[in-house]
Amino acid sequence: MTAAIKDAAHVVDAATVMGLLPARPRLLALGEPTHGEDVLLDLRNDLFRQLVEQERYRTITIESDCMMGLVVDDYVTSGTGILDEVMERGFSHGFGASAANRELVRWMRAFNDGQPVSQRLRFAGFDGPLEITGAASPRQALTALHAYLTAWVDADLLPCTAETLDRLLGADDRWTNPAAMMDPSQSVGQTPEANQLRLLADDLVALLDTQTPHLIAASLRDDWDRARMYGRTATGLLRYHFWMADTSPGRMARLLGLRDSMMAANLLAIAERGPALVHAHNGHLQRDKSRMQMGDLPLEWWSAGAIVSAQLGEGYAFMATALGTIRHHGVETPPPDTIEGLLYALPEDRYVVDARRLAAILGDVTPAARVSPWFGYSPLDPAHVASNDGIAFVKDAPPS
Repeated sequence: MTAAIKDAAHVVDAATVMGLLPARPRLLALGEPTHGEDVLLDLRNDLFRQLVEQERYRTITIESDCMMGLVVDDYVTSGTGILDEVMERGFSHGFGASAANRELVRWMRAFNDGQPVSQRLRFAGFDGPLEITGAASPRQALTALHAYLTAWVDADLLPCTAETLDRLLGADDRWTNPAAMMDPSQSVGQTPEANQLRLLADDLVALLDTQTPHLIAASLRDDWDRARMYGRTATGLLRYHFWMADTSPGRMARLLGLRDSMMAANLLAIAERGPALVHAHNGHLQRDKSRMQMGDLPLEWWSAGAIVSAQLGEGYAFMATALGTIRHHGVETPPPDTIEGLLYALPEDRYVVDARRLAAILGDVTPAARVSPWFGYSPLDPAHVASNDGIAFVKDAPPS
């Protein structure tokens, strides 16, 4: 079996990856089994450079706050800002501290220098302004949408004034209270003010839609695209806050699903402007349902990848990534009867395997599920192998 798997393994490059796919996808999703390991981001960076140079991909989008990502996009497209500040303000989840992310941004800026606008590389975050501890205030997205509409449509069409939004929003720390994640009574998401904001946000998005011909003709296309993102984010955040105040047993699963739904909406919008490389945790990009255990409560929800794949078909491709060892986190050599163990037995340091061919090689043999001693690493699910287009494998993660 090892020899057959070796024959199915190839160097990780753009040509090989494209050769695994039935068509050139609008969204090529590269997952990762854990965050914070630059060896995985180095692989991503190498693949993106090749996709840019060989396949004319022009966008990379990662699991980071979509609003903060605008700071990075402005820098790589036009040089706005200073790199140190961009890394600090342009990424969520602590991703700005990564040396590999810094190198990605630096390379994109250098590539774009002197390029015509149509050929410039673009950066986007596709996560909502969400952390595991809570959600952002909808203020930034809601007021940015209102300001755009104020600039381009008749005042009497607006459903409210900026002052009304400010009054209803109140202090931002009411929205960002971390206690609300575990205690619904601490959430402001179902207060009368929040309910009114949901209606106003819906009206603002409807106005944006009904004025589309005028707005595209009168304003810059990028500004209109951003306004749509402001609308998705404002309504998504207000919906998320509403369900943070919910007390039903399905609360956590609904919140997890809402986050991935926000991710999916951003990915579909990114796909409209051309092919993009997507990078995030395997669990957000896989075609199958995501699952996790929270105490005694099993949770499951449709991932962003499942939602996007259902709509784009062959326009969406997914390569999961697995790691052999992360010894600085106690993840040692994988057992030989697991997927990771079978891949670890091959001599190369990193490679990509045709997932469907691997499933055929395994036949009726179901590998054991790898058990990780570290919560931060998610091993491959043997049941999901055939639903991937490929599996990228990195043998060892060196200490950061």
